[in-house]
Amino acid sequence: MQVRRSSIWFLLPIFFNVIGGIIAYFVIKEDDPKKAKNCLYLGIILAAIPIILILIPILIGVTIIPHFPVMQNMHYI
Repeated sequence: MQVRRSSIWFLLPIFFNVIGGIIAYFVIKEDDPKKAKNCLYLGIILAAIPIILILIPILIGVTIIPHFPVMQNMHYI
């Protein structure tokens, strides 16, 4: 028999990404397997978004901080 779990379980992967998704998955998988899988998927997706936003521009040669020209004859005291 499936017991419907609260949607508050989605907060765990939102705040803790993959770790929160794994915890939510193992806690609620017996009662609500569909929600457990969705929590796991949400954690994976939310962890992948920053990686993609940082890795893809680096791979194509675009960075957030522009390259400043090196100043010649700059002496440090």
